Amino acid sequence: MGEVYRARDTRLDRTVAIKVLPAAFSGDPDLRARFEREARAVAALDHPHICAIYDVGEAPPTISYEPSAISHGPIRYLVMQHLEGETLAVRLARAKGPLPLNDALTIAIQIADALDKAHREGITHRDLKPANIMLTKTGAKLLDFGLAKWRASAGPVVMTAMTQLATRPPATARGTILGTVHYMAPEQVEGREADTRCDIWALGVVLYEMLTGTRPFDGESPASIIGSILKDSPAAVSKRHPIASGALDHLVAGCLEKGAEERWQSAFDIVRELRWIAARSRETISSAAKARRGSLMSISGWLAASVLCGALAILLAGRIAERHAEPAETVQFSVYPPPGLFFAGTAASVPVAQLAVSPDGRHLVFAASAGDGRSSLYLRTISEVESRLLPGTEYANDPFWTPDGRAVAFFSQGLLKKVDIGGNARPDVIGRVSVDMRGGSWGGNAIVYVYNGNQGIQRLSLSAGSPIRIDLGDASGSFDTARWPMFLPDGQQFLFQVRDKSPARRGIYVGSLDGSRPRRLVASDWGARYALGHLLFLNEGTLMAQPFEVRTLTVTGTPRVVAPRVAAASTGYASFSVSRTGVLAYSTGLLAPTEIRWVDRGGHSSETVLPAADYVDFHLSPDGTRLAFSRTDVQTQAPDIWIRDLNRGTDARITSEPLTDAAPLWSPNGDSIIYRSNRANANLELFRTPSRPGGEHELVYGADAQRQAHGNTFASNILSDDWSQDGRYVVYHVVTGESGYDLWALPLDGAKPIRVAHSQFNETQAVVSPDSRRIAYVSDESGRFEVYVQSFPDASVEPKTTVSSGGGSQPRWSRDGHELYYLRADGTLMAVAVRTQPSFELGAVTTLFKTSLSTFVNPYRSDYVPSADGRRFLMKVPVADATPPSITVVMNWPALMKNE
Repeated sequence: MGEVYRARDTRLDRTVAIKVLPAAFSGDPDLRARFEREARAVAALDHPHICAIYDVGEAPPTISYEPSAISHGPIRYLVMQHLEGETLAVRLARAKGPLPLNDALTIAIQIADALDKAHREGITHRDLKPANIMLTKTGAKLLDFGLAKWRASAGPVVMTAMTQLATRPPATARGTILGTVHYMAPEQVEGREADTRCDIWALGVVLYEMLTGTRPFDGESPASIIGSILKDSPAAVSKRHPIASGALDHLVAGCLEKGAEERWQSAFDIVRELRWIAARSRETISSAAKARRGSLMSISGWLAASVLCGALAILLAGRIAERHAEPAETVQFSVYPPPGLFFAGTAASVPVAQLAVSPDGRHLVFAASAGDGRSSLYLRTISEVESRLLPGTEYANDPFWTPDGRAVAFFSQGLLKKVDIGGNARPDVIGRVSVDMRGGSWGGNAIVYVYNGNQGIQRLSLSAGSPIRIDLGDASGSFDTARWPMFLPDGQQFLFQVRDKSPARRGIYVGSLDGSRPRRLVASDWGARYALGHLLFLNEGTLMAQPFEVRTLTVTGTPRVVAPRVAAASTGYASFSVSRTGVLAYSTGLLAPTEIRWVDRGGHSSETVLPAADYVDFHLSPDGTRLAFSRTDVQTQAPDIWIRDLNRGTDARITSEPLTDAAPLWSPNGDSIIYRSNRANANLELFRTPSRPGGEHELVYGADAQRQAHGNTFASNILSDDWSQDGRYVVYHVVTGESGYDLWALPLDGAKPIRVAHSQFNETQAVVSPDSRRIAYVSDESGRFEVYVQSFPDASVEPKTTVSSGGGSQPRWSRDGHELYYLRADGTLMAVAVRTQPSFELGAVTTLFKTSLSTFVNPYRSDYVPSADGRRFLMKVPVADATPPSITVVMNWPALMKNE
């Protein structure tokens, strides 16, 4: 009931939803009373799965230009929590069938728990339906208590407005039929007094619809639907969805008993039953699924294929036959990070979720963060609903399993570690590595991993000895871009990727611990996994599987589609993992799309400058009239550079390479840009081009020059940060050893690069002051990232100054150099007054506003830039209705290919 608007609460600096009673109903005292009753009902509730109400009131009357909408009375409104996501009704329509069982179970538990809270406070919802359930990244939220009522004595029955049941509820006299007809209990459609048990009925209908994709009671008119509610008994859930258990049949049937006295008597009972089913879901295998798996076992000999979907799915307990067996059905469900957390991606221009399925398919591990830059590993047992933190895994990246599935190895701040999943023991340190890694794999008694970005694949024997480099290459020479290794089952051979400027050398290869010459398998250089007789890899974002003979190390047959739209990072990391038992996990993306909008110093956004997309970074031209930005191409999953004319609103494309072009930096006069790219080499290099389309792209700092400057055998990935206003230097950060990122300045007059900030920690995100005498940057030398300022290019001229306290990232100078901005660890934008003469001093600190930007220190990306006058900021703003990222788990993925 009512119209809902998105608004900004300027007092508390937050986005809210305002629900307004329609002007056409303002003269109806019954509707006004119902509207006010909604406010009282919701305000009395405090629950994580109930939409909160902040305020209720009246506004002065307004007159619309539409004569039919003229309102002469006060406008009644509610101020409510603003939710981002989609309703369950939209999700069901999009699914066009049953939801994944794990998703349905989770939603049902959360909504039942919300109902239990409401019922204990004496409130009956009376309009529970999919349209009143919002699915957000923090879980389901129960909406719209417009039909809620406080406990009251029964009254006479009034049957009215039968033809409006499917659209708008009629008036609210005691005994009137309320709600949406498909979800109404028998006592409601008969006009009898309805108590909390009508919500239990509606919950049963919603659960039935989620599990089967169909409503239990339907018809062509409200009257036929009511007739079905009063006399029909729907088919058991397991008849329409064979994977559903007998326990679910019993639960749903208990919700849909015609007599209120025969139903479950409290929402608390429902919550308890649902949780019981989740905890014992391994026993909920349907007889139909058992029969199919039984036939498979008779065909393949020792095949054990029990598929467990989340809390109710079937876990593949044994090995699925690699050949000669018709696959059983698949089961899919979604996994989200714990409430308040986000999937933590790979350090890349285009990051993706980091995940790994255990060899036996029983566990999923993924990296998540609260947005403060400290990613940790979380373990999700497939048969359970919740995920749990693995202690001691702060700053974890690229997790991979031990062969026995009892522990997870990962990289963290220049160390290779291992943590057991069975208890709360802290991780063991295996050895020292670099902070810039490109994958690892554990096979038998050895680990292979890529050292320092691209500096070859290392072999580490766990019994004795130091890491040694494996000499990999073909007839034309060694591969200096081998990355993302993955052992084959024998623990001696391993897959790896090569990203080379020569198309003839790019691809997925198989190498060996003995250093024998690798063999090229397929041309794709995205993803390299083996499972169940297949090589899995990505082809333009589509997950493919091609038969692969392990004994002869040869691919055969034709690649077949497994899943579309699987995400891949710009580093070549493919966001999918497989077990030897037929379990697949993958992500379709990590970052929700954002708009680029102007935001003033109070946090109020105005016009949109760039529409919704994934933007890597952006910079304003010196005169403030143009915006250079890099945006991820949805097909290649790599960023390209564009320039927008802010006065005309037109875009010009500057690059169109299939790999990375990002971080455009303006020359002081705005006539050219310098950017990073691997267009000519698998390693990132710096190029210069005119700030107009069609210009030449001049190599400024190539791989050979990097080798000479940094003393590396192989070139490293340099990441450009800023171009000084005097035009003399480009500042960049790079890993040159085990100490982490260091800051360097590249003189554009041809002189040797200068290292300007170096420690055993990470220095990154540098910006040069307008007078080109200082740099602001971030470092984690204190144990967390903070903002610092030092003299430039000679760091010894002035003492280093600490700017932030309690965490900081993404520093920016104002155009006049009198302010320094940065993001606090909680995402709040801060402004610090600066005095530069006679020496550098910090002045007053001003809290501007809380942003929605992540403070995860990704050295490849940036999220905001101040205007020339410092009065507003161009900033990434999340799209309100974006679907939150998730990980999809597929049980028995080979069956996805059977209809190809």
